[in-house]
Amino acid sequence: MHRLIDALWKLMGPNGSMWTLLAIGAALALGFSWAGGEVYESVVEKGALAAMDQPVLDWAVASRTPALMAGVTAFTNVGGGVIAPITAAAAMVLLAIWMRHWRPLVLVPAAAAGSLLVTIFGKELTGRARPPLALAVPPYEYSASFPSGHTLNATVIAGIVVYLACLKLKALWSRVAAIAAGGLYALAIGLSRVYLGHHWLTDVIAAWFLGLAWLSVVIFAHRVFHLMRLRRAAARARVQAAGRGDESAS
Repeated sequence: MHRLIDALWKLMGPNGSMWTLLAIGAALALGFSWAGGEVYESVVEKGALAAMDQPVLDWAVASRTPALMAGVTAFTNVGGGVIAPITAAAAMVLLAIWMRHWRPLVLVPAAAAGSLLVTIFGKELTGRARPPLALAVPPYEYSASFPSGHTLNATVIAGIVVYLACLKLKALWSRVAAIAAGGLYALAIGLSRVYLGHHWLTDVIAAWFLGLAWLSVVIFAHRVFHLMRLRRAAARARVQAAGRGDESAS
């Protein structure tokens, strides 16, 4: 991302690069939001995607074993309840210490707060019923099903942690590994919700898209803020250089 900003700065100047970043961020956020909306439209209209919900859940039920249910339940608990905020807070502190910078202390809470609001608003707006309790693995959950809060929050928190880590990591392979690990975690949390019968597949797919939409907003807002700081630093440097030039001339 730093290389992208440097390239845009050289090619388009500070104003052009800032507006370009804003356009990219807005396009990603709107695109992912639109995709999430399309999933919900399929649910409402009982489209082809929503038609997969029951067969996928039936397959999950048929493939359950006591050991798998226990293991998946333990794993999915990492993405919600009390454990998820504790994990996010620990990651935030460790990143701040590792990076020796305050940005994790701002970006992680901002990402988490927005993710929670999107989840609450989505559930209030849709009010979709969860799969039948007879097909779910206890402990049971009773809030609205759409979107999956565990999945949305896991996508956002994993995404912002990976983004911050990539700002520090230098080697390409380490960045690719971090992105892959974060993506697999968000994917696994979502699938665990379907496997346990706590959500329909479309709840999870929509949550992935909505999580990526909010993540795009947070990341590109930070990049624009960083670019504005560079503009101010460049302006101060020009003023100082002009001052030194006047002093030498006198």
